[in-house]
Amino acid sequence: MAEQTPKPEAGGNERRQYVNFAFYKVDPAWRRLPAEDRKRGKRQFSDVVKSYQPDMLVIPYSLVGIRGDCDFMLWRITYDLPTFQEMTAKLLATDLGKYLSTPYSYLSLTKRSIYVDKHVHEDQEGRRLHLVPGKFKYLFVYPFVKSKPWYRLTKHARQGMMDEHIEIGHRYPTVRLNTTYSFGLDDQEFVLAFESDRPDHFVDLVMELRHSEATSYTVRDTPTFTCVHGELPEVLELLGG
Repeated sequence: MAEQTPKPEAGGNERRQYVNFAFYKVDPAWRRLPAEDRKRGKRQFSDVVKSYQPDMLVIPYSLVGIRGDCDFMLWRITYDLPTFQEMTAKLLATDLGKYLSTPYSYLSLTKRSIYVDKHVHEDQEGRRLHLVPGKFKYLFVYPFVKSKPWYRLTKHARQGMMDEHIEIGHRYPTVRLNTTYSFGLDDQEFVLAFESDRPDHFVDLVMELRHSEATSYTVRDTPTFTCVHGELPEVLELLGG
């Protein structure tokens, strides 16, 4: 997987990345097509994805056998928002795309967190404007919304609760968090994406975080998706055709 090179804005400021988590569901009718038709559709789909790299990072994941409402997901990262639309139009025009629906799609941006300055940590989550994902087998994704009272707290009060939250996260170095921001772009405020090779560690982390004070200000953190990373041909092969 190629990595994007951050491009500076006018004035020398680093640009932020647009992030999209696009979940797809395959119509069962596609699996009843002749094998050659299915093969052609998967090849067309893969060719479209390849045509956008390396300018766009596209990391595929399978959800076959894990969730019933979606079969695979493309984690897409780019500096140009309309590129998501252009690419999607081409994907849907393929022989596979004609049988796809999109039950979930989340849009967000990278942004430096205001809470991590006291917690300097190697590759600290929250200090990154440039994501380099796809290095772990599993990805756990969910949209996240805070309550209105959270934003009425003082910065000092919020920082204290986030210090606890961050400290708990550092107890689980096998879990890497990518927080992206959706304020004004989508229904949720954040999209949280945890990468790990250890689902059991992620479960323990989430259970421990439930006891932190900050979680009392959580309004919504569902639906939650467990995604398994694979190369695109492998992910498409798991669709059953």
